Amino acid sequence: MVTGASSGIGRAAARCLAEQGAGVVAADLHRQPRDGDHEVGGPASTVDLIRAAGGKAVFVEADVTSAPDMRRLVEAAAGELGGLDIMVNNAGIWHGRRTIIEETEAEFDSTIAVNLKGVWLGCKAAIDHMVRAGGGGSIVNIASIAGMVGLVTEPAYSASKGGVIGLTRQLAVDHARHRIRVNAVAPGFVETAMSRPAMGVNPEHDLIPWPRLGAVSDVASAAAFLASDESEWITGAVLTVDGGYTAR
Repeated sequence: MVTGASSGIGRAAARCLAEQGAGVVAADLHRQPRDGDHEVGGPASTVDLIRAAGGKAVFVEADVTSAPDMRRLVEAAAGELGGLDIMVNNAGIWHGRRTIIEETEAEFDSTIAVNLKGVWLGCKAAIDHMVRAGGGGSIVNIASIAGMVGLVTEPAYSASKGGVIGLTRQLAVDHARHRIRVNAVAPGFVETAMSRPAMGVNPEHDLIPWPRLGAVSDVASAAAFLASDESEWITGAVLTVDGGYTAR
């Protein structure tokens, strides 16, 4: 199951997992990708692209801030695909660059609701199912380097992603005995429809050692690795995918 699967990193992660043989529940508020997020696959939906390539996928409309919606996603995975082994909590929002003086309380509340509470609800629903099923599982939370280092004018976003990292580590400790692994990917500056308006005007990009910005495929590959059996003894980890930005 991948939340925020219609666009950006979620779209790439869903397709990458499907290419490796997973049946995918693609969850989002809208089936079609965001305007401007057509680099991979054009305007076709994620589910249509997966099916066209011979994979198995179903779309479920869901709001990650809604506990009933998240439980319904798990039921869809169990009912239509036979169970839930992998959960990628990717859905997120970003209101743009603000200082804490400029940022509104409504912007803070909505950022925390989607980026942190949405991950909490996704983990809660997935772990409950995995524990009852008794087969273990892998959860990958999409965090950000904004939760690890201070980035300019991103107070609410940084707070939300820092919370995701803390939650990931805590859940890894609690549920290792259930053979449920919980890890996070922390992308750096990756071009998506949501982030593209700020790309090209951010002087921090000049501080990236690697000679390009990130692509959604870079993050998707990392998420697929953490979801796979190849990372069976990795839990509670935060994998940075940032072209060396945080290594400075």
